[in-house]
Amino acid sequence: MGKLSENKPAASCVGCFAWGQLPGRFCRGCYTYGQQHAVGECAGCRRQVPVDDKYGYCRLCRAQATWAIKASGKASVIEPYLRRVTCQQLFFANLQRPKNGGPRVGKAGRRVLKPPLPEPPRVITTSTQLTLFTVPRDFRRFDRELHADLANPWLVRARQAARVLGEARGWSRWITSDVNRALVIVLSGFREGESIRYSELFPALRVRGLPVVRTAEVLDRLGLFTDDRAPAVDRWLERKLDGTPPGIHRAIEAWIRTLLDGGPRSEPRSRHTTWAYLGEIQPVLLEWSSRYDHLREVTREDIIAARDAVTGKQRESRIVALRSLFRHAKKNGQIFRNPTIRIRVPRQTGGVLQALDQVDIDKAIATATTPDIRLIVALAAVHAARPKMIRTMQLDDVDLGNRRITVGGHVRPLDDLTRRAVLDWLDHRRSRWPNTANPHLLITQKTAVELGPAGKLWTTRATRNLTATLERLRVDRQLEEALTHGADPLHLALVFGIDEKTAIRYADSARALLDQAAEQPLR
Repeated sequence: MGKLSENKPAASCVGCFAWGQLPGRFCRGCYTYGQQHAVGECAGCRRQVPVDDKYGYCRLCRAQATWAIKASGKASVIEPYLRRVTCQQLFFANLQRPKNGGPRVGKAGRRVLKPPLPEPPRVITTSTQLTLFTVPRDFRRFDRELHADLANPWLVRARQAARVLGEARGWSRWITSDVNRALVIVLSGFREGESIRYSELFPALRVRGLPVVRTAEVLDRLGLFTDDRAPAVDRWLERKLDGTPPGIHRAIEAWIRTLLDGGPRSEPRSRHTTWAYLGEIQPVLLEWSSRYDHLREVTREDIIAARDAVTGKQRESRIVALRSLFRHAKKNGQIFRNPTIRIRVPRQTGGVLQALDQVDIDKAIATATTPDIRLIVALAAVHAARPKMIRTMQLDDVDLGNRRITVGGHVRPLDDLTRRAVLDWLDHRRSRWPNTANPHLLITQKTAVELGPAGKLWTTRATRNLTATLERLRVDRQLEEALTHGADPLHLALVFGIDEKTAIRYADSARALLDQAAEQPLR
């Protein structure tokens, strides 16, 4: 008797008249009862059905007697209550006892966590063997039959920590099993005072297809993990600054790290901004490196020459990056004077924003065939949400009771279309990942067992090759608002929470489009 299809219609059991989804003519209880007892005349209801050998009653009469015992509130034998059965109370099928194999459930349907096992006693030694030199361990040669030590106290603690972390993150039993296998490999021969390095962990687990990141997280919680990987920013800086003299190299590296990590009276910038800054001025730095040994040798004429070597938007971007570099160098005493002061570049004004054609919008809507894509398209086309805002949106940002939604920190009313899309997605999310602890609204199969947001490629996959991408839908929504409400920048800023300069640009574009429409002759 396998799993029942959700689309199977309900029916009445031939044995106990229970109503529900049945695997056949009988419910599961009557099927098992019939396998254990022979058919005979029931002493209570006089039907020809399977009856027990001791009292001669069918399963339906025994169920009525059992409920009567529970209603009395005291323990008793079943025989007196069997003789009192004069009528039958019908019931639904498969609800008489909890299903086996599921997690324990407490109040409000939340899972009840298992009580943690007591920690194994710490082994106290009278002496400690100091490390003379470190030899990399090769866990790829691990053989479970020869090397596994399941009684290792550190392995026991790690498996307990993995169980607690898995219950908090909603790991499936397959993920938990893989993490336990990985912990057996790396901790069977572990001794106190040692540490597991990433360079030792990665080859052994990757060749077996076991999770590296989750295993490292468990080890790190116990203080047993050392990440010996070289930071990606170090490799990137070495590649970008290859060929620069030490004086310029040190100044650029200090500037980049301040942009990434922040500093005194300096907020950290995003990685994309840092990459764009250094990528824009790298050719200039390499050209200066052939003539200078330090940034203090750079003159105002060099800055002007670097500015005039490019045009358009790139000229503005280059000056902005150079100003940031020399401002940081002057602030930290690496140069005597800032050569970028009073060098102006006219701000590039963008062209007139254009609205999308209805055909392109219809193609984007046609891709919304699943609950997640419908919600993503609705957030971009109705609430003008950027892709990053969509994938980082939290469950707490949706207030269904008050019909409000927070997009990018700006509270907006929740319309019927978006509300329906949110409800459909939440139903799908609840049925697909019922135990996930991820606080983000949109999750994937990968992030359901983590706490981070979904990836950028997953969010934009539906409209990536269309004219009406998520970004174009966002722009079209704000432009449509400006066209229908008189090109008022203040109204746009209040509705979408955008910057005043951005609101002015949308208002100017809407005004230009309205003027063009007014100049066209009527047909």
